[in-house]
Amino acid sequence: MALPPNCERYPRTEVASNKPEFFRAAAAKNLPNGGFIIYDDTFLSILGPAPELDVIAENDAYPFAHEAGVYIPAHDEVWITSNQFKVAGKKKIQIAKLKRVGGGGSKTFTVEEVDPGIEMANGGVNYREGVLFCEQGTFTNPGGLVYMEATPPYRTQTIISNYHGRWFNSVNDVVVHSDGSIWFTDPTYGYEQDIRPRPQLPSQVYRYDPRTGDVRAVADGIRKPNGLCFSPDEKTLYITDTDAVHGEGVYEPDRPASIYAFDVIYLHGAPFLANKRLFAMTDCGIPDGIKCDTAGNVYSGCGDGVHVWTPGGSLIGKIYVPGGCTVRRNRKFPIE
Repeated sequence: MALPPNCERYPRTEVASNKPEFFRAAAAKNLPNGGFIIYDDTFLSILGPAPELDVIAENDAYPFAHEAGVYIPAHDEVWITSNQFKVAGKKKIQIAKLKRVGGGGSKTFTVEEVDPGIEMANGGVNYREGVLFCEQGTFTNPGGLVYMEATPPYRTQTIISNYHGRWFNSVNDVVVHSDGSIWFTDPTYGYEQDIRPRPQLPSQVYRYDPRTGDVRAVADGIRKPNGLCFSPDEKTLYITDTDAVHGEGVYEPDRPASIYAFDVIYLHGAPFLANKRLFAMTDCGIPDGIKCDTAGNVYSGCGDGVHVWTPGGSLIGKIYVPGGCTVRRNRKFPIE
């Protein structure tokens, strides 16, 4: 089958029996500016006949495009959070808004830095008419989940800041269930990166019901719970473990860089996570953010781009980004 432009076929049968040093250069050798690596032809049905990968914003001053990536359809804008950088010797994370110029299919965006007072923001999700941000917090601010209105003056409201009086570690990512409950991860990265005090809780995943105030730990035993998302029918919850990167960015390939799947079951009228299983392990970097499409395919930002798996855990393709999802020139690569 002929491939569309900007695509390269990954010879996985050959690679499986070849030496390890072969695969990475061969897979992307014809995609110096990024593109799409086809592991299975089912990926082509997702890409369509003429897929493109475009740079819509970049910043050489600091790593401005790291987490969140929350699209607000009503305003045609994307909210992002930076990675940590230092200003006057102090660590900072910057929230920014990408706004399309010209409407329609324009690929021109403006970038506006916004300071709503959320300290060390990380992941985010659509919530009400705005964005629900993960606030990692500081040594004096416990952080938690903070709702921000998407229009000026960007008023905020803390949704939850503790587990029965104990501070969270550094809330990382969040998803909202159709029943209104909020599920989020809380690894110990903040302590390891010297922005938070010693942990008062294990690395866990939580469910919070804003209607009743009930907060429960729903998963433990994951060394660095990071991204999470539900399958389209909400019968499966995917959680990434990014323990292969720890401390101040130390990478150890013998630690987990995995995605786990859990069944969402109901007992005594309450949801529980059951039947934990390894769904996938990334071959490059760590699986950070994670999302599903309407067909149940799973997407995760990894070391060399966005990896795509079937609901059965087979890697069918990569949206290849030279240098990774946040690259050396700090570019943001959305998918259209």
